Amino acid sequence: MALRLFLLTSALFVLTPVGAGLQVAAQTPPASPPRHARHRIEINPRPLLYRRCVDWYELQHRLSGTVLYPQMRCWWVRG
Repeated sequence: MALRLFLLTSALFVLTPVGAGLQVAAQTPPASPPRHARHRIEINPRPLLYRRCVDWYELQHRLSGTVLYPQMRCWWVRG
């Protein structure tokens, strides 16, 4: 008798979430695709502006030895 009761409750436990999940899935509408894709951020400076850059080589002392390393600085300038 105990084995039958165990099998019956096990079967109900296993089958109940499946049936409930199907009912919930049938009631919810399908997800719609997004309307717009995300755009990239674009930076457009005011007219008559441009970038001025200065570059140079710098000696850097490292454990493996001294290395010649390129450096660069840029800024916006009115033209």
